[in-house]
This record gives sequence, C-alpha cells and structure tokens, in this order.
Amino acid sequence: MPVADAGRRGALDLLALTAAAVLATAGFAALGLPSPALFGGLLAGLVRALALPGPVAVPGVATTAGQAVVGVATGSLIDLETLRTVAANWLPVLLVTIGTLGLSLAAGLVLRLQRGISPVTGAFSMIAGGASGIIVMARDLGADARMVAVLQYLRVLLIVVLMPVVAAVVYGASAGSGAPEAGGDGPAWAAGLLFTVGCSVVGLLVGRLLRVPVAALLGPMVAAVVVDLTGLGRGAEVPGLVESAAFLVIGLQVGISFTRDSLRTIGRALPLALVVILALVVASAGLGAVLSAATGASALDGYLATTPGGLYAVLATASDIGADVTFVLSVQVLRLFVMLLSAPLVARWLRRSAGS
Repeated sequence: MPVADAGRRGALDLLALTAAAVLATAGFAALGLPSPALFGGLLAGLVRALALPGPVAVPGVATTAGQAVVGVATGSLIDLETLRTVAANWLPVLLVTIGTLGLSLAAGLVLRLQRGISPVTGAFSMIAGGASGIIVMARDLGADARMVAVLQYLRVLLIVVLMPVVAAVVYGASAGSGAPEAGGDGPAWAAGLLFTVGCSVVGLLVGRLLRVPVAALLGPMVAAVVVDLTGLGRGAEVPGLVESAAFLVIGLQVGISFTRDSLRTIGRALPLALVVILALVVASAGLGAVLSAATGASALDGYLATTPGGLYAVLATASDIGADVTFVLSVQVLRLFVMLLSAPLVARWLRRSAGS
C-alpha cells in the first residue's frame, strides 16, 4: 500500500508539473519568446526542483520520444531546393560553416576560464546553430545540460532582439518589404503524425543497431532526411502540437535536474558568457561578409545566413524584409546539420584532450 501511495503521489506530482509547464509555455508564447515549450518546461522543472522537497522524474520513454520528435522535426528541414542552393555555392558555404564551428569551439574555450565549466559544457554552450538539438543531446554527451540550456537560450534571445535592429541600422533593411507568403493548407495532421512516428521508430531502431551516438535524436533525424529526399513523405511535417510536447518534455527533463549549486555556477558564468556571445555574433557577421563576397549574395543575405542561431526568427526576418529566404535557409540548415552531426565527435575529442 505505501508503494502504491508513493506511486500515486509521484504521478500527481508529475501531472501538476506538466500543467505548470503548459501554463509557462503559454506565457512565453504570448510574449513572443523563442522555443516557448522548451523553456516553459525548463522553468517549471527548475521551480519544482528548487521549491519542493523530494525527487521527481520524467519517464525515460517520454524523454526518448521527445528526442526522436525533435530529430524528425530537424531532419524535415532538408529538401531538394535547399540542397540545390547549397550545391551552387558549396565551397564558400562549407568553409563558412566550418569557420562557424571553429568560432564556437574558440568561444567555448574562453568560457572555460570560468571555474566549474568543463570543456564539453563550454563548447556545447557556445555552439552556434541547432540550439534545441544541442540541448537535447548535451547530457548524453557528458555536458551539463543545465548550463547549456541557459546559455544557448541567452544566445538565441539576444539574436532575436538584435537581429532586426542590425538589419535595419547596418544594412538598411525595412520591415514589410518582403513578398507576402502564399496561403494554402499544409499536409493533413494524420499524415504528419504518421511521418513523425514512422521516422522516429525506424530511425531509433536503426540508430541503436548501428550504435550511433545519441541515437534517439540523430537516427530519426537522418530517417526524416531520407524520407523527404526520396519523396515518400510528400511534404509531411511534424504536427505543431506534437513538436511542442516534445520540447516541453525535454525542458522538464533539464529543469528538474537544477540545484542551488548549479544555479550559482551559472550565475557566475553569465557576465563572461554574455561578452563571449556578443563577440560570437560580431565574428559571425564577419563570416557573413566573406560569404557575401564569395557568392555574390547581398551583404544582408550574408549576415542573415550566418547569424549564429534562432533559425525560425531568422527566416521570419528574412521574409519580412525581402531577403533571399532560400539562400538564408540553405546556409542555416547546412550549419545546423554540421553542428548536430559533429557534436558527438567534438565531445569525444574534448574529453580526450582534457584527460591527456
């Protein structure tokens, strides 16, 4: 009976925590903040971890499912038009992408000057691109997911705030100058759900069979790419509600792991992290100028294509100000994939370097 009572209390605790996360998500969405479900879950989990005694856990199957859905959503960004645009400018785009990875690693090294930050945590906190995916895989690759989540979100938030201002003041862009988006209904919700479940299950099984690092994320991501490029998906996408639920689960999993000691460590790191993030934004703008000169794209397109994070905010800004959305999306998506696929290798290299 006591075991049954404990199980019932645990279920009620998790239910109340989930409800709080949903309310926080709605609040973040109303404020227009990026990734509201991810950080709504993180905030709710953090408050629960610090305010109430006793542990609470997100079921492992929910965490795995959340990782898989994020992987499918990421993989579905790739299509043939994106690949054609990248292929037309493959060398400068690839070099700029590698340059961004180098800048991210350098920024991570600087962040390690702060006591309590490991090499892997510093690098993952500063990786420019794929913030949600990096947060998802951080714990599995030996990074402090709490530190990574806070600093990645800080970077994305700064970019969302600064990007329209820089586009207007530095590049002379004006809002509302883009063409209106064509209307039309997307694929049916049921088709999107089938696409999500199919890619998740197949990608997870194959990823684990091949012993792919972070198989729950990378396996479904690659499966979604294959389905999209072969035309089998017929334009299906992860339903918005399912994607939000996945981000909420990931946010909860990170949030409930917070402690007062971890918060103090993050607080001490914030001033240095803010300086490093701003330097990364400026350096990425320099890479954008190089990309513009090498490809013939406008300076504005080069800047938006190399902005270090906030993919959906970047695309919304590009569409609103009349930039080349296809070019911007292609460069941003290629970088996202390079960052996520190289993350396990980077983590392994940093751990070996730290141990030698």
